Amino acid sequence: MNTATGHHRMLGAAVVSHLPVLRRGPFSLEHAPHGLFLLWLAFMGLVGFGALLLWQAGAWHRLVHADPTGLTVVIVLLFIGGSLWAGRRAWVLGEQRLRLDAAREDPLDTWSAEYRDGCARAGADPTVWLQVLGERAHGPHEMAWWLNGIQLKLGLLGKVIGFSILALQLGEVQSFDASQSTQLLKNLTGGLGIALLTTVTGLTGNILLGLQLMRLDRFADALIADTLATTPTPEARDGDRPSGP
Repeated sequence: MNTATGHHRMLGAAVVSHLPVLRRGPFSLEHAPHGLFLLWLAFMGLVGFGALLLWQAGAWHRLVHADPTGLTVVIVLLFIGGSLWAGRRAWVLGEQRLRLDAAREDPLDTWSAEYRDGCARAGADPTVWLQVLGERAHGPHEMAWWLNGIQLKLGLLGKVIGFSILALQLGEVQSFDASQSTQLLKNLTGGLGIALLTTVTGLTGNILLGLQLMRLDRFADALIADTLATTPTPEARDGDRPSGP
């Protein structure tokens, strides 16, 4: 028995090979009913578990008290709000995927059906209806990406504020007294702490929310591509029409 055969007979490999949602790739779970929403729940579960560990370690308490500007709290609130919106959007996209797979012709509720019905109208421009479909699938994501960038900008703003405080405190030092070195260092590290904490918080929120929005964009792209693949071309529709006498 060679090494490859022995590996496939291992218990872990056998279990994984029998999981239907993992056979087709790392993100094949998205093809399951509301799979994108389930992935979002799993991701937020990991984030929540990490936040709980930080809270038990007292990191959140120190983070709030070390930043008198409150920018870190604003960044955290933006991340929570953006993540909740991403979860709701994942559910909406999953609903559209289910309706597309079921081929339900409901132009009021289904983006794909709206696109097909629009292209089927006499004299319709498919390019215009493709733009409408793209707006339905991607339009709301633009504001979410903007808020994601705001997290990073707030972190950089906190960095500027922190170093400004540090510079002002250095400018107020008239002379160096060894007996006051402890208090001087404490005052100087206050501004440096603001700069570092806000920057780290902004970068972390930007990365974690960006991962969610990236998966939403990719899922929306796949939805548009499948809609185009299942929509008959004008030539095919003309060929299905009965010819005149």
